[in-house]
Amino acid sequence: MIKIERKQTDKAQKAIMSLQEAKRKGSSYNTPEVNSALREMFHNKCYICENKQITSYQIEHLFPHQGNIELKYDWNNLFLACAHCNNTKLDKYNPIIDCTKENVERKIAFRKRGYFGIEEELVFEVLDSMPETINTGNLLYEVYYGSTPQKEMEARILRKMLRKELSEFKEYVREYKEAEGEEKEDLKYLIKQQLADSSPFAAFKRWLIRDNRNSFPELLEYIVTIHS
Repeated sequence: MIKIERKQTDKAQKAIMSLQEAKRKGSSYNTPEVNSALREMFHNKCYICENKQITSYQIEHLFPHQGNIELKYDWNNLFLACAHCNNTKLDKYNPIIDCTKENVERKIAFRKRGYFGIEEELVFEVLDSMPETINTGNLLYEVYYGSTPQKEMEARILRKMLRKELSEFKEYVREYKEAEGEEKEDLKYLIKQQLADSSPFAAFKRWLIRDNRNSFPELLEYIVTIHS
């Protein structure tokens, strides 16, 4: 989970208008305009797990509306989630961090420990004592490890995708450290793409750089400027 800007794009404006009409008619908030705007805003990835290989997109209410009409049709309360994360969160975790307003990476450290499956562990270290931060950390842990046999199976698939992404990213970083000249600049460009908001599992990649800040100060500086 990373901070995502809720920009007022043309698609967002059309989504807001469609929500106003749906609210007036009492119809579904799940409109084509809302779906299109959410995919644009969240870079076609789930806002919770950051997976881009989603087979089932769902519209998630950050704050459960529970019949509250205003919350139900509020554009600022609608987020793009995968079925796995949406069905994990439900009404169980409330409140959680609003990633369109808060820099999640300043509140939670995302780390993967271990290698080659040996004592491998994902850690979501909560950095403050706010209820929404604690809830978000617990939600992320359940998302990546599951709480039922079905969810555990889905979580294993998610961890496999994360493992592959981080492995490729680490290889880029290793090559970058040893490269010189034009090759180094090309790798720096590739790494910046991997650290961008649109990249899957960006929070884990950015914290990998944070934890090695003395070796890659220039990459850390880039991360700091993304949502400064």
